[in-house]
Amino acid sequence: MRLVLVRHGLPDRVDGAPEAPVRADPALTELGLRQAERVVDALAGEPVDAVYASTMARARQTAEPLARARGLTVRTVHDLREYDADEQQYLPVHLLAQENPEEWRRMVEGHLPEHVDVPAFRARVVAALEEVIAAHPGRGTAVVFAHAGVINVYLGHLLGIERPLPFPLDYTGLTRVVARRDGVRKPWTVNELGHVADLLEPAART
Repeated sequence: MRLVLVRHGLPDRVDGAPEAPVRADPALTELGLRQAERVVDALAGEPVDAVYASTMARARQTAEPLARARGLTVRTVHDLREYDADEQQYLPVHLLAQENPEEWRRMVEGHLPEHVDVPAFRARVVAALEEVIAAHPGRGTAVVFAHAGVINVYLGHLLGIERPLPFPLDYTGLTRVVARRDGVRKPWTVNELGHVADLLEPAART
């Protein structure tokens, strides 16, 4: 089967207090919504059997235009949530260089924040995506809307890369994986951007 992994569109920031009881779960910005619409065009003419998304708002909102265009329901998968799902604040990655340069340096070097249990994060992501693959045997195509960390750790797992963030992934970039019945998983493309290149303004790039 074919697995199309899509990073979400540009989200809002959430300036919650660290002690706030509510987890940050930002929605898409107006630009992010436009980016999400472009995914419909990017996959025009290709079969889509199912649309999945993490349970986080930015992934679900990015999935909605494609699901609507194909007459499908977005199937949410909690284990596809990003590593920052339990944080009370959310800062879009492109703002890190200015506001948290140390964290930005770590990400540029391919590392997640120090508090993240990378093996556990990778294990739950791989298990979740393998369940999606198992649900669509043969020549089916499933499109999964998730997060840069999620897509990166899965690619790293497939390619034997220990560093958790080996690839820079842009908003609504498409990554394709071919999953064979014999268990072989082959990345086909990483971070396709032709459909959204004009909407990746410098301030919105990661």
